[in-house]
Amino acid sequence: MNTFNNTSNFFEHLKEYYPQLTKSSRKICDYLFENADRAQYFSISSLAKECHVAEATIFRFCKALGFNGYNELKIALAKACATSGASNYYNTYGESQPDEDFDHMCDRLCRTNMEALTQTRDLLDHDSVNLAVSMLCEASRVYCFGQGGSMIMAMEAWGRFLTISDKFYAIQDNHLQTMAASLMNSRDIILFISYSGSTRDMHDILKPARERGAHVILITHEKDSPAARMSDVVLLCGAKEGPFQSGSISAKISILYLIDVLVSEYCKRNPRQTIENREATTNALSTRHM
Repeated sequence: MNTFNNTSNFFEHLKEYYPQLTKSSRKICDYLFENADRAQYFSISSLAKECHVAEATIFRFCKALGFNGYNELKIALAKACATSGASNYYNTYGESQPDEDFDHMCDRLCRTNMEALTQTRDLLDHDSVNLAVSMLCEASRVYCFGQGGSMIMAMEAWGRFLTISDKFYAIQDNHLQTMAASLMNSRDIILFISYSGSTRDMHDILKPARERGAHVILITHEKDSPAARMSDVVLLCGAKEGPFQSGSISAKISILYLIDVLVSEYCKRNPRQTIENREATTNALSTRHM
């Protein structure tokens, strides 16, 4: 197998092995040469769609070049796009530059987060939100799932819904999530949060849940991801993350905005339940305050 290491030049590596690649793999190579700055943000599903090839072809392409998988290739691509100097890296990923003054940094972060919110608002589909909230209202149980930083967002969703309903649950451990999924039924809902929609743990959870008849509402950035194909409703967040920005604040803000939309619409549909349960939870916590 070909090998690639951190000291190799990614684009030179592509050129070296280009003659050995299949016709489909050469299409991927050509696309990466011409669209490297864009491609570093793509999921495997998005790249496959752009190159008009199957996801399996992308995976074989990665293996042919000596990468363990697509994420490893994407990291190498991102590094190659930033090799012209540190300032290029900072500009590419929107990070604070060493000589950036405080006011400029604050303005840049505010602008980035506002853009993420605006992009998410523009992607919002009223019919999808309506369907998602109808599913939440009719469900007997709703499980808020995710992995890593996305699980933190799932806990936020659970915490928000917990003030108005007792049918929302959160399980943090991946194994326990899989166990719960294997016992679900057609009246259960999974509210799954995954920016990429392409993790192995996600597949291991959603597959048995769907086989049992459970339904899935997905919050993600990737509309063509494997998770999206396993979901009843997909809500898209607009924040764009590079491979070195996993768990960015702008992505979290856009996800929180979508959660807020779901909670607000749920409250509108259930006004009496909302008032009674919020009063009950508020009274229960009143003794905790000084």
